[in-house]
Amino acid sequence: MEQFWQKLTSFAFPRTEETAISYKIEANHPLITAGLSEKTIHYLQRLVGAPGINLPIYLTALTHRSVVHDPATPSIIESNQRLEFLGDSVLDLLISEYLFNRFPESAEGELSSNRAKIVNRKSLAGFAQSIALGEHLLIGESADEHKIRTSESALADAFESLIGAIYLDKGIEQASNFISHHIIEHVNFNTIVASEQNYKSRLIEYTQSHHLPPPVYSVIEEVGAEHEKSFTIGVTCTDQLLGQGTAQRKKDAEQLAAKEAMERLATEENNWN
Repeated sequence: MEQFWQKLTSFAFPRTEETAISYKIEANHPLITAGLSEKTIHYLQRLVGAPGINLPIYLTALTHRSVVHDPATPSIIESNQRLEFLGDSVLDLLISEYLFNRFPESAEGELSSNRAKIVNRKSLAGFAQSIALGEHLLIGESADEHKIRTSESALADAFESLIGAIYLDKGIEQASNFISHHIIEHVNFNTIVASEQNYKSRLIEYTQSHHLPPPVYSVIEEVGAEHEKSFTIGVTCTDQLLGQGTAQRKKDAEQLAAKEAMERLATEENNWN
Protein backbone atom coordinates (compact mmCIF):
# COMPACT_ATOMS: atom_id res chain seq x y z
CA MET A 1 0.00 0.00 0.00
CA GLU A 2 2.85 2.38 0.83
CA GLN A 3 4.36 1.85 -2.62
CA PHE A 4 0.96 2.57 -4.16
CA TRP A 5 0.72 5.91 -2.33
CA GLN A 6 4.25 6.79 -3.46
CA LYS A 7 3.31 6.15 -7.09
CA LEU A 8 0.09 8.12 -6.72
CA THR A 9 1.84 11.05 -5.09
CA SER A 10 4.28 11.26 -8.00
CA PHE A 11 1.43 12.42 -10.23
CA ALA A 12 0.83 15.56 -8.14
CA PHE A 13 2.25 18.93 -9.17
CA PRO A 14 5.86 19.34 -8.04
CA ARG A 15 6.13 20.93 -4.60
CA THR A 16 9.35 22.91 -4.32
CA GLU A 17 10.56 25.88 -2.33
CA GLU A 18 9.85 28.05 -5.38
CA THR A 19 6.17 27.07 -5.47
CA ALA A 20 5.61 27.15 -1.71
CA ILE A 21 4.53 30.71 -0.89
CA SER A 22 4.64 31.98 2.68
CA TYR A 23 1.32 33.07 4.15
CA LYS A 24 2.94 36.35 5.26
CA ILE A 25 2.56 38.44 2.10
CA GLU A 26 2.34 42.13 1.37
CA ALA A 27 -1.01 43.92 1.49
CA ASN A 28 -0.77 44.88 -2.20
CA HIS A 29 0.06 41.34 -3.36
CA PRO A 30 -2.23 40.18 -6.24
CA LEU A 31 -3.62 37.44 -4.00
CA ILE A 32 -4.82 40.05 -1.53
CA THR A 33 -6.22 42.39 -4.16
CA ALA A 34 -7.98 39.42 -5.78
CA GLY A 35 -9.91 38.84 -2.58
CA LEU A 36 -7.82 36.55 -0.36
CA SER A 37 -7.80 38.39 2.97
CA GLU A 38 -5.11 38.13 5.61
CA LYS A 39 -7.70 36.46 7.85
CA THR A 40 -8.33 33.79 5.21
CA ILE A 41 -4.63 33.24 4.68
CA HIS A 42 -4.11 32.56 8.37
CA TYR A 43 -7.21 30.37 8.34
CA LEU A 44 -5.77 28.26 5.50
CA GLN A 45 -2.40 28.00 7.20
CA ARG A 46 -4.00 26.62 10.37
CA LEU A 47 -6.37 24.35 8.42
CA VAL A 48 -3.71 22.75 6.23
CA GLY A 49 -1.41 22.37 9.21
CA ALA A 50 1.82 22.63 7.23
CA PRO A 51 4.15 25.58 6.60
CA GLY A 52 4.69 27.32 3.28
CA ILE A 53 1.34 26.71 1.61
CA ASN A 54 0.93 27.41 -2.11
CA LEU A 55 -1.62 30.21 -1.86
CA PRO A 56 -2.66 30.47 -5.54
CA ILE A 57 -4.01 26.91 -5.43
CA TYR A 58 -6.09 27.70 -2.35
CA LEU A 59 -7.31 30.94 -3.90
CA THR A 60 -8.74 28.83 -6.72
CA ALA A 61 -10.19 26.32 -4.26
CA LEU A 62 -12.18 29.10 -2.55
CA THR A 63 -13.34 30.78 -5.77
CA HIS A 64 -17.03 30.20 -6.47
CA ARG A 65 -17.96 30.10 -10.16
CA SER A 66 -19.95 33.34 -9.77
CA VAL A 67 -16.64 35.21 -9.51
CA VAL A 68 -15.53 34.11 -12.97
CA HIS A 69 -18.73 35.49 -14.52
CA ASP A 70 -18.56 38.78 -12.60
CA PRO A 71 -17.19 41.81 -14.52
CA ALA A 72 -15.96 43.25 -11.22
CA THR A 73 -13.26 40.54 -11.00
CA PRO A 74 -11.80 40.25 -14.52
CA SER A 75 -8.42 39.06 -13.21
CA ILE A 76 -9.91 35.80 -11.88
CA ILE A 77 -10.54 33.43 -14.76
CA GLU A 78 -10.80 30.06 -13.00
CA SER A 79 -13.29 28.82 -10.40
CA ASN A 80 -12.90 25.84 -8.09
CA GLN A 81 -14.75 23.43 -10.39
CA ARG A 82 -11.64 21.67 -11.74
CA LEU A 83 -10.21 21.34 -8.24
CA GLU A 84 -13.57 20.00 -7.06
CA PHE A 85 -13.27 17.27 -9.70
CA LEU A 86 -9.81 16.33 -8.44
CA GLY A 87 -10.75 16.55 -4.77
CA ASP A 88 -13.77 14.34 -5.37
CA SER A 89 -11.49 11.60 -6.73
CA VAL A 90 -8.95 11.94 -3.90
CA LEU A 91 -11.75 11.85 -1.33
CA ASP A 92 -13.33 8.75 -2.90
CA LEU A 93 -9.99 6.96 -2.89
CA LEU A 94 -9.08 7.75 0.72
CA ILE A 95 -12.55 7.03 2.09
CA SER A 96 -12.59 3.77 0.12
CA GLU A 97 -9.30 2.72 1.69
CA TYR A 98 -10.55 3.63 5.16
CA LEU A 99 -13.80 1.67 4.77
CA PHE A 100 -11.97 -1.29 3.21
CA ASN A 101 -9.74 -1.54 6.29
CA ARG A 102 -12.40 -0.73 8.89
CA PHE A 103 -15.04 -3.16 7.61
CA PRO A 104 -13.16 -6.31 6.50
CA GLU A 105 -16.35 -8.37 6.50
CA SER A 106 -18.38 -5.98 4.33
CA ALA A 107 -19.18 -6.88 0.73
CA GLU A 108 -18.54 -4.52 -2.17
CA GLY A 109 -22.13 -3.29 -2.27
CA GLU A 110 -22.15 -2.33 1.41
CA LEU A 111 -18.78 -0.60 1.12
CA SER A 112 -20.03 1.41 -1.86
CA SER A 113 -23.20 2.32 0.00
CA ASN A 114 -21.28 3.51 3.08
CA ARG A 115 -18.90 5.55 0.95
CA ALA A 116 -21.82 7.24 -0.78
CA LYS A 117 -23.30 8.16 2.60
CA ILE A 118 -20.08 9.92 3.58
CA VAL A 119 -19.29 11.79 0.37
CA ASN A 120 -22.76 13.02 -0.61
CA ARG A 121 -23.59 16.73 -0.79
CA LYS A 122 -25.37 16.92 2.54
CA SER A 123 -22.56 15.26 4.49
CA LEU A 124 -19.79 17.25 2.80
CA ALA A 125 -21.65 20.51 3.39
CA GLY A 126 -21.88 19.58 7.06
CA PHE A 127 -18.14 18.97 7.22
CA ALA A 128 -17.55 22.32 5.49
CA GLN A 129 -19.78 24.10 8.00
CA SER A 130 -17.85 22.56 10.89
CA ILE A 131 -14.69 24.36 9.72
CA ALA A 132 -16.53 27.59 8.79
CA LEU A 133 -15.46 27.24 5.17
CA GLY A 134 -18.37 29.31 3.87
CA GLU A 135 -17.03 32.43 5.58
CA HIS A 136 -13.96 32.34 3.35
CA LEU A 137 -15.51 31.68 -0.07
CA LEU A 138 -14.86 34.25 -2.80
CA ILE A 139 -18.21 35.15 -4.37
CA GLY A 140 -19.09 37.44 -7.29
CA GLU A 141 -20.61 40.80 -6.39
CA SER A 142 -23.65 40.16 -8.60
CA ALA A 143 -24.45 36.85 -6.86
CA ASP A 144 -26.52 36.29 -3.73
CA GLU A 145 -23.66 36.14 -1.23
CA HIS A 146 -25.66 34.92 1.77
CA LYS A 147 -27.41 32.25 -0.25
CA ILE A 148 -24.14 30.89 -1.67
CA ARG A 149 -22.26 30.92 1.65
CA THR A 150 -24.94 28.72 3.16
CA SER A 151 -25.65 26.69 0.03
CA GLU A 152 -25.23 22.94 0.49
CA SER A 153 -23.92 22.62 -3.06
CA ALA A 154 -21.41 25.50 -2.82
CA LEU A 155 -20.08 24.31 0.53
CA ALA A 156 -19.69 20.71 -0.64
CA ASP A 157 -17.91 21.82 -3.81
CA ALA A 158 -15.54 24.06 -1.86
CA PHE A 159 -14.77 21.28 0.61
CA GLU A 160 -13.82 18.89 -2.19
CA SER A 161 -11.85 21.66 -3.91
CA LEU A 162 -9.91 22.24 -0.70
CA ILE A 163 -9.01 18.55 -0.58
CA GLY A 164 -7.82 18.80 -4.19
CA ALA A 165 -5.71 21.84 -3.32
CA ILE A 166 -4.13 20.14 -0.31
CA TYR A 167 -3.33 17.11 -2.46
CA LEU A 168 -1.64 19.22 -5.14
CA ASP A 169 0.20 21.37 -2.61
CA LYS A 170 1.21 18.89 0.09
CA GLY A 171 0.58 15.43 -1.30
CA ILE A 172 -1.59 12.44 -0.50
CA GLU A 173 -0.41 12.06 3.10
CA GLN A 174 -1.45 15.58 4.09
CA ALA A 175 -4.75 15.15 2.25
CA SER A 176 -5.29 11.92 4.19
CA ASN A 177 -4.54 13.72 7.46
CA PHE A 178 -7.07 16.42 6.61
CA ILE A 179 -9.77 13.85 5.76
CA SER A 180 -9.06 11.87 8.91
CA HIS A 181 -9.28 14.94 11.13
CA HIS A 182 -12.26 16.69 9.51
CA ILE A 183 -14.34 13.72 8.27
CA ILE A 184 -13.47 10.42 9.95
CA GLU A 185 -12.95 11.98 13.40
CA HIS A 186 -15.97 14.27 12.98
CA VAL A 187 -18.52 13.92 15.76
CA ASN A 188 -21.27 13.03 13.27
CA PHE A 189 -19.28 10.51 11.22
CA ASN A 190 -20.74 7.31 12.68
CA THR A 191 -24.24 8.77 12.60
CA ILE A 192 -23.84 9.61 8.92
CA VAL A 193 -22.70 6.09 8.06
CA ALA A 194 -25.63 4.61 9.96
CA SER A 195 -28.44 6.87 8.80
CA GLU A 196 -27.96 8.38 5.36
CA GLN A 197 -29.61 6.63 2.42
CA ASN A 198 -28.05 6.17 -1.01
CA TYR A 199 -31.09 5.79 -3.24
CA LYS A 200 -29.05 5.28 -6.42
CA SER A 201 -27.38 2.20 -4.92
CA ARG A 202 -30.70 0.91 -3.64
CA LEU A 203 -32.26 1.32 -7.08
CA ILE A 204 -29.39 -0.60 -8.69
CA GLU A 205 -29.78 -3.39 -6.14
CA TYR A 206 -33.52 -3.49 -6.86
CA THR A 207 -33.08 -3.78 -10.64
CA GLN A 208 -30.43 -6.48 -10.24
CA SER A 209 -32.55 -8.55 -7.85
CA HIS A 210 -35.51 -8.31 -10.24
CA HIS A 211 -33.38 -9.09 -13.33
CA LEU A 212 -34.05 -5.70 -14.91
CA PRO A 213 -31.73 -3.49 -16.99
CA PRO A 214 -29.72 -0.95 -14.96
CA PRO A 215 -31.37 2.46 -14.39
CA VAL A 216 -30.48 5.23 -16.84
CA TYR A 217 -30.27 8.89 -15.79
CA SER A 218 -30.77 11.77 -18.22
CA VAL A 219 -31.10 15.55 -17.98
CA ILE A 220 -34.67 16.67 -18.60
CA GLU A 221 -34.18 20.40 -18.04
CA GLU A 222 -31.52 22.99 -17.11
CA VAL A 223 -32.68 26.32 -15.64
CA GLY A 224 -30.90 29.45 -14.43
CA ALA A 225 -27.69 31.42 -14.91
CA GLU A 226 -24.42 29.58 -15.29
CA HIS A 227 -23.41 30.04 -11.63
CA GLU A 228 -26.89 29.33 -10.21
CA LYS A 229 -28.14 26.62 -12.55
CA SER A 230 -30.48 23.84 -11.46
CA PHE A 231 -30.95 20.48 -13.13
CA THR A 232 -33.99 18.25 -13.48
CA ILE A 233 -32.96 14.66 -14.06
CA GLY A 234 -35.12 11.65 -14.80
CA VAL A 235 -34.36 7.99 -14.23
CA THR A 236 -35.74 5.30 -16.54
CA CYS A 237 -35.74 1.53 -16.67
CA THR A 238 -36.91 -0.39 -19.74
CA ASP A 239 -37.81 2.99 -21.26
CA GLN A 240 -40.23 3.78 -18.43
CA LEU A 241 -39.78 7.00 -16.43
CA LEU A 242 -39.64 5.93 -12.78
CA GLY A 243 -38.82 9.23 -11.11
CA GLN A 244 -37.28 12.65 -11.44
CA GLY A 245 -35.57 15.19 -9.20
CA THR A 246 -34.37 18.80 -9.33
CA ALA A 247 -31.26 20.20 -7.62
CA GLN A 248 -28.31 22.51 -8.21
CA ARG A 249 -26.01 19.56 -8.79
CA LYS A 250 -26.63 16.67 -11.12
CA LYS A 251 -25.56 14.12 -8.51
CA ASP A 252 -28.14 15.45 -6.05
CA ALA A 253 -30.85 15.51 -8.72
CA GLU A 254 -30.04 11.88 -9.56
CA GLN A 255 -30.41 10.90 -5.90
CA LEU A 256 -33.80 12.63 -5.73
CA ALA A 257 -34.89 10.89 -8.93
CA ALA A 258 -33.79 7.53 -7.55
CA LYS A 259 -35.62 8.24 -4.28
CA GLU A 260 -38.84 8.95 -6.17
CA ALA A 261 -38.31 5.80 -8.23
CA MET A 262 -37.85 3.64 -5.12
CA GLU A 263 -40.99 5.11 -3.54
CA ARG A 264 -42.94 4.41 -6.71
CA LEU A 265 -41.67 0.84 -6.97
CA ALA A 266 -42.49 0.21 -3.32
CA THR A 267 -46.05 1.50 -3.86
CA GLU A 268 -46.52 -0.69 -6.91
CA GLU A 269 -45.26 -3.76 -5.05
CA ASN A 270 -47.69 -3.06 -2.21
CA ASN A 271 -50.54 -2.78 -4.70
CA TRP A 272 -49.58 -6.12 -6.25
CA ASN A 273 -49.57 -7.71 -2.83
